[in-house]
Amino acid sequence: MKEVPDAIVCEGCDAVYRRVRLRRREVSHCPRCSTELDRHAGDQSARVLPLTVACLILFAIANLFPIVEIELQGLSSETTLVGAVLALSTEGMSPVALLVLATTLLFPLLQLCILFYLLVPMRYERRPAGFGVLVNALVALRPWGMIEVFLLGVLVAIIKLSSMAQVIAGPALWAFMALTVLLTAVLAFNPRTFWEMAFEPRPGQDG
Repeated sequence: MKEVPDAIVCEGCDAVYRRVRLRRREVSHCPRCSTELDRHAGDQSARVLPLTVACLILFAIANLFPIVEIELQGLSSETTLVGAVLALSTEGMSPVALLVLATTLLFPLLQLCILFYLLVPMRYERRPAGFGVLVNALVALRPWGMIEVFLLGVLVAIIKLSSMAQVIAGPALWAFMALTVLLTAVLAFNPRTFWEMAFEPRPGQDG
């Protein structure tokens, strides 16, 4: 099978075009259906790396500190995300505990670690080991990170509990809120850009 490295396929109508080198901030669209075909990566990688580091810091805070503290009749109780997962498993809800663990801890952490691992060497124009496998893994993990769903559930629970007890937001709750915003920006990074960064000719090289 012959490879055509400069070909690009429209995701809207499957038309095939020859890839055109774009200038900074340029976007190409399919002339048949107007679907976006390609856009110049610009300095996305330079912006995404510090955001990824910030997400990792917030992720650590969100998982090491209490989410909420509940005070009722002089008694107080607080829990972390891991504590909530353990509580679910001891209450006979192991499948739910596993789902929460995977979608709010394991999968988001894997995405951030993969991004960090890829972006650091590529900032210095080096392609890291396992490049192709990790980019594909990043794409596969995207739908499974559900921190925003977990945060919404926590906020609903806080609203319901506030009528029965005093609920104090912990550091982890604020970290989850900030993490949700930053993750939205980080995961807007198109993984296809990695391939462009890895194989696009550098200045001074023959195209």
